[in-house]
Amino acid sequence: MNRDDLENWLTRYRHAWSTDAPADIEALFTEDASYSPWPYATPWQGREVIVEKWIGRGDSKRPWTFEHRIVAVDGDLGVVEGVTGYPAHRDEEESEFKNLWLIRLAPDGRASQFAEWWVQRDND
Repeated sequence: MNRDDLENWLTRYRHAWSTDAPADIEALFTEDASYSPWPYATPWQGREVIVEKWIGRGDSKRPWTFEHRIVAVDGDLGVVEGVTGYPAHRDEEESEFKNLWLIRLAPDGRASQFAEWWVQRDND
């Protein structure tokens, strides 16, 4: 993997995030991929489970912004630092999250492992 491969995957991830379309999500992950939604969580195992859990979160139903930078690429592992913002919407307050993503890409450009660690900014 190189930075362009990872950037391409991130572009497709953002698109899937905005649509919640099962085909867009499936295209990101290998059949046997694991997705860890936060530290110490039991990973979501397999593409079918990942799609189900992803859509269940409902992130595409709320406006969001995402900025990122690729911190490192080493072999099949990419490290991404990001900031996700959710503006105030309906009965939900504005919120911002700092993210660290660890992404292992298979040779075909799909993720075989994805882990996200995030911390919400204190609004005080």
